[in-house]
Amino acid sequence: MRLRYAGTCRDCGVDLDAGVRAVYDRSTKTVTCVACPVPDAAVEAAEAVEVVSIPAIPEPRPAPIETGAAGASARREYERRSAKRETRIRDAHPRLGGLILALSDEPQTTTAWARGAKGEEVLGRGLDSLSDRGVLALHDRRIPRTPTNIDHIAVSAAGVFVIDAKRYKGRPHVVTTGGLFRPRTSTLVVGSRVSTKLVDGVHKQVTLVRAVLDNAGFPDVAVRGMLCFVDADWPLFGGSFAIDGVDVLWPKKAAEQLVAPGPIQTDVVSEIHRALAGAFPVA
Repeated sequence: MRLRYAGTCRDCGVDLDAGVRAVYDRSTKTVTCVACPVPDAAVEAAEAVEVVSIPAIPEPRPAPIETGAAGASARREYERRSAKRETRIRDAHPRLGGLILALSDEPQTTTAWARGAKGEEVLGRGLDSLSDRGVLALHDRRIPRTPTNIDHIAVSAAGVFVIDAKRYKGRPHVVTTGGLFRPRTSTLVVGSRVSTKLVDGVHKQVTLVRAVLDNAGFPDVAVRGMLCFVDADWPLFGGSFAIDGVDVLWPKKAAEQLVAPGPIQTDVVSEIHRALAGAFPVA
């Protein structure tokens, strides 16, 4: 437009005479000479928009692993049996129930659960103390779709160890029969008790753990079964042995194998530990 009155360019400050072409801004009642560039409206709008920074979404952290409490299920079974016996006696003898309980001992079938729980607790504390040496442990794990459980699973650079804790009296040893004319067979004996079923039980547990590792992508990781006898009558020298691929030993001897150097890297140890924790939940 042509200016009706003289003015001054708001951008460059040049005096503008009346009748000169210029740009008039009604909102601010100012003029701009045609030599000054007029800001593009879109650019002004873009400059006016406040840039809002969106914080980066952190990666979700994996859920913590529930390692379990050693001997928990055995302790619960002992308490259940003990409470059931007490209720039965008090119901049958309302007046003398307390005296009968005080003077009588619990049956061996009940106290065996308490002894077993104690053995698992002792071994569990020992395994947990090895965490700063690269050993990750799981305790009291339920085998899905069965009433049985695995006492302990330990993972380290040396491999995976399936450990069955026992608190038996007597000395574990091997009795070998057969020879020239008959096949040689080895039998686990604890004191005078034939304990072949203990070895068979560990074999079954090792087979289950082996299957989980294969499905999880760890087919090359070694799995070893152990029968760990707490408070057994071990000799001063030697004493540990292997029978049918299962190591028979005591807690300190087991720890030596767990902390031995091995081919498994620390991050892989953690992955295996998590995979086994998911496959065998807390009992």
